[in-house]
Amino acid sequence: MSNPEDIPSRLEGKNVARLVCCILGIGSLVAWNAMLTITDYYYQIFPKYHPSRVLTIVYQLFANVFIITLAFKEAKLNTRFRNIFGYSLYTAGTFCLIILDLASHGSGSVAAYVVLCLIVAVFGVADAVVQGAMVGDLSYMCPEFIQAFMGGLGIAGVLTSGLRLITKAIFDKSHDGLRKGALLFIGIATLIQLACVFLYTLVFAKLPIVKYYRAKAGKEGAKTVSADLAAAGLQDQAEQVQQMDESKIQKLTKKQLLRENIDLEINLFLIYVVTLSIFPGFLYENTGEHRLGDWYAPVLVAMYNGWDAIARFIPSIKVLAIESRKWITVCVVARFLLVPAFYFTAKYADQGWMLFLTSFLGLTNGYLTVCIFSTAPKGYNGPEANALGNLMCVFLLGGIFAGVCLGWLWLIGNDSF
Repeated sequence: MSNPEDIPSRLEGKNVARLVCCILGIGSLVAWNAMLTITDYYYQIFPKYHPSRVLTIVYQLFANVFIITLAFKEAKLNTRFRNIFGYSLYTAGTFCLIILDLASHGSGSVAAYVVLCLIVAVFGVADAVVQGAMVGDLSYMCPEFIQAFMGGLGIAGVLTSGLRLITKAIFDKSHDGLRKGALLFIGIATLIQLACVFLYTLVFAKLPIVKYYRAKAGKEGAKTVSADLAAAGLQDQAEQVQQMDESKIQKLTKKQLLRENIDLEINLFLIYVVTLSIFPGFLYENTGEHRLGDWYAPVLVAMYNGWDAIARFIPSIKVLAIESRKWITVCVVARFLLVPAFYFTAKYADQGWMLFLTSFLGLTNGYLTVCIFSTAPKGYNGPEANALGNLMCVFLLGGIFAGVCLGWLWLIGNDSF
């Protein structure tokens, strides 16, 4: 580990960079959250195909395969190209959802479902491309940037849930209202993705504070920053980074980084095992009928997303952040009590308790995620922090995939299984 260099007392663009990081966080998850939030529409046209579970597995299968590959090749990858390509892939995917629905006229055919799965696979690839690149890139910058990006991931959920409830209310009584609301919703998501492409391409790299951190990482041997340095007008630094002798760069190997942070990596994995074993499949298929009717599942998803987003900004208040690895582990293990709690609540309690539990699930998910991502990169130099950020994303997506697979166990004994 290296001692951090003195940071200039005043670096311009910090607040703008935090805002851009937040928007980029929204863009990296809004496509998938859009899919989750309009699942009520996909249940209407594909009622026998378990869309919330099947689509999630397709998404995570591709995301995990690609994130593992990219994480172990991260030092040789062009971060700028990787992020621009990933956000462009998201934009194309959301636009293709609109084309698919218009071409199939909202039919529930097998062919339409297969194409839908292929589009979701594209989202999985884009997630692996963007998530690791952005987290790795921000890990060697100031903690506020990674917190803002993680906060954006939570806001994506709130934004999509809020828009979904609004569009559902607007078109609820109209003919084919669910479909109209879904199409409007996907259109908005496409515009958000397009905005992220332009923000990353034209704004983020040129901010003075971002230039500083990337130049610093370049001096420490991070060759991934060369294209962004060149785009920011720092041609000399970009050339120096490219010509640097890798054999003279002192940095920990990925195996050493894994060993030093295995507790945080496993905790991150377990957080998402619990969360995705419940959300969203259990909320759509195992909570029964209630007074809210077909509004019940969208409201539960909105409650989860709302508290998840709020919780992601809590660690930015230093006194409220957990930095002790031991206490993070205690909190992560305690979350497993949520599994029996959801089971007995769905079976015996009313919808008020389910709303409370879902809110608590989101609160703990967002809070612990940000605490881990803020704590892990401290004390590492640029190349090490970038590599560690990519490895942390491997465990995050691995936990999501494991949780999604375990979510199928809720269907045992269910007539629809």
